[in-house]
Amino acid sequence: MALTPQDIDRIANLARLELRPEESERMLTQINGFFDIVEQMRAVDTTGVEPLAHPAAAIRPVALRLRDDVVSEPDQREANQRSAPAVERGLFLVPKVIE
Repeated sequence: MALTPQDIDRIANLARLELRPEESERMLTQINGFFDIVEQMRAVDTTGVEPLAHPAAAIRPVALRLRDDVVSEPDQREANQRSAPAVERGLFLVPKVIE
């Protein structure tokens, strides 16, 4: 996957950025470089490789110290949303920002 200059212009517009032509060209080169790295990584055969829970697990056994997932505070949604300008069915309402 490679981006085009039009893609960079659209992304800059969505991010509310004004890029000069040389900045836009540099962004295009850098982002396409990232995509090239991802494609190289996808090309590696990982069949039979177990995922690591922690990067250091490749070197030595790691025991993750995770605590139990238990509720530690009461539900205060209504109190927290009292100062919000708009709330509907427990959700904050915000202006649409994505095309």
